Amino acid sequence: MENKLPFSKYFIIGVMLFALFFGAGNLIFPASLGQNAGSNVWIAVAGFLITGIGLPFLGILAMGVSGTSNLQELASRVHPIYGVVFTSLLYLTIGPFFAAPRTGAVAYDIGIAPFLSEVGGQIGLPIFSFLFFAVTMWFSLNPAKLVDRIGKVLSPAIIILIFVLLVMVIVKPLGPIVAPQEAYANGAFVKGFMEGYNTMDALASLVFGIIVIHAIREMGIASTRGILSASAKSGFVAIIFLGIMYVGVAYLGASSTGRFGLFETGGPVLGETASFYFGTAGTIMLSIIIILACLTTSIGLITSCGEYFHTLVPKISYTMWVIFFSLVSFIIANFGLSNIINFSIPVLMLLYPLAIVLMMLTFLSKAFRLTPFVYAIGTAITFLVSVIDGFKLLCQQLGLDYFQWLTPIVSFYERVLPLYDQGLGWLLPALMAIAISTAIIGMLKFLRIPLR
Repeated sequence: MENKLPFSKYFIIGVMLFALFFGAGNLIFPASLGQNAGSNVWIAVAGFLITGIGLPFLGILAMGVSGTSNLQELASRVHPIYGVVFTSLLYLTIGPFFAAPRTGAVAYDIGIAPFLSEVGGQIGLPIFSFLFFAVTMWFSLNPAKLVDRIGKVLSPAIIILIFVLLVMVIVKPLGPIVAPQEAYANGAFVKGFMEGYNTMDALASLVFGIIVIHAIREMGIASTRGILSASAKSGFVAIIFLGIMYVGVAYLGASSTGRFGLFETGGPVLGETASFYFGTAGTIMLSIIIILACLTTSIGLITSCGEYFHTLVPKISYTMWVIFFSLVSFIIANFGLSNIINFSIPVLMLLYPLAIVLMMLTFLSKAFRLTPFVYAIGTAITFLVSVIDGFKLLCQQLGLDYFQWLTPIVSFYERVLPLYDQGLGWLLPALMAIAISTAIIGMLKFLRIPLR
């Protein structure tokens, strides 16, 4: 009985989850992917969907399976210190270091920049981002139902507007799909897979999963199996909406290159498309909706980070955390959308493998009976690869040669690790570490030897 809620209940939770995941930033990456992938767009978008919707779905399920009350508790199965460090880095990544500044930069690129001259554009971003994060800070310090109400209106508004654009692209195509750019000429699937990291939704799912579980419990489902089933059904609704949006926007991007040219980011693609089909009125409507959507997302991110770090360090007030994170977001936003995206990649190359392995360990936990040894070994092996990947990409972004000690390690990884050149060198070592450590635990238990 408790496991048989009407589908409408799952649909409501699924739409709520979609709204949590979906922001204007989720539009720019498939648009950019489409522009660069060209005729290989469908291969690239298939890879993008694995990390863009598949991993977030697994993240929601992992939180449902874990039985934990928050991400830090789950990550602490590796080690209590790791739980704090990993959770803190994740919150900072989806908050003031990258995702929150990105909301301001996206809002500016889509909502303001198209209306400014070249001279105005030079001072436009600092002025706009100051106002944007001042409003973010004010609402974060003064929680109001207004933000929730605006968010509930904006999500359907964005969906409808983008849907209309996609219909127009199909009925009246922007132009023919051109040849792919060099990065997508070969290995488009893996390139799309890695691009899906940029959405950061797999990381966010480990936070949003708890929100979903609370909503399910409020509807009367208490058993672990019931929560997992409800999470799966609700999550499926969310990823279907996200998947349709990603595929449609990627196609829009692919068909736009011949007409508009290749943009550095995906932001201008949507603005130019709205202007092409609906003129100035369409551009203004898109701008207003995108700015407000980015603002509500920014408020949610700063509020969540303020609450987590106040819990972690209660001596610093929630107010001070919000002010600090708003200031950091303002500063980083002024580096521009392209730089924010580029410098987030090394961090994502570090965090994503660790998050994926944590999900895998959560699903497999019954096999090794939650033994910390398996969590620690699987995570440590993954970290040894992902941290090198992160440092390597950071050096590339800064235009530096690899640090002297890093070069031989990278060369060794390239020789011995399958898929290392595609950014997946951590995968096989992690699977082997989990399998071997699980077998060791099984043998010790069979021999009745305690693991200390």
